[in-house]
Amino acid sequence: MKLDVIKLDGSAAGEVELDEALFGLEPRADILHRVVRWQRNKAQAGTHKVKTRSEVSYSTKKIYRQKGTGGARHGSRKAPIFRKGGIYKGPTPRSHAHDLPKKVRALGLKMALSAKAKSGSLVVIDDAVSEGKTKALAAQLKNLGWKRALIIDGASVNESFALAAANIDGVDVLPGMGANVYDILKRDTLVLTKAGVEALEARLK
Repeated sequence: MKLDVIKLDGSAAGEVELDEALFGLEPRADILHRVVRWQRNKAQAGTHKVKTRSEVSYSTKKIYRQKGTGGARHGSRKAPIFRKGGIYKGPTPRSHAHDLPKKVRALGLKMALSAKAKSGSLVVIDDAVSEGKTKALAAQLKNLGWKRALIIDGASVNESFALAAANIDGVDVLPGMGANVYDILKRDTLVLTKAGVEALEARLK
C-alpha cells in the first residue's frame, strides 16, 4: 500500500510504499489485548506489602485468661481479627510479569500498526528534525492537527527534536526499537518518519 509523505510544515514530500504484511493486516482485539496486558503487567512494580501476624508490633502475652470471661478465647493481639493485627494472606512484593511468545508480541505490533493505517490515523513524514525550540514545533504540530501523537523515528531520535517535543503535552517520541503496542494504541495519531518505516520493517520481517 502507498501513503503520501509530508514534511512538518505540511508540504508534500512524495510517497512511500508500506508493506502489506505490517500495515495491511486485519486487527484482532484479542491479540492486542494479550500484548497490552503483558506489557502493563511487566511494568507493574509489585512492591505492595502488608505486615503479617509475625511482623506487627505487639506483645505475645496472652491478652486474658482462657476460661471464665464469657468471651471467645484469644491468645494474642496480633491475630487478624483484632484492629491493627496482622493481615492474613495480604499482598507481598512479587513480579506480575508473565510470559508471552515472541511471535504473538510481533503479531501484536503488526496489528497495532495495521489498526492505525486502517483508521486513517497513520502519517508518514520525511524526517523528524527541529531547531530545538518547543514553541516552533508546537505551532507546526497544531497546524497539522496532531493533539495526541506518537512519533517513531529510525535507529535514533534527533536530539534537538526530542528536546523540543519533551514539553509538548500529548506528544511522545520513540526510536524504532522502542515502538510498542501500548504506546501506539494510546495515542490518536501514529507518525512515522521514513527512517522509522524502514526500522520497523527491518525489525518485524
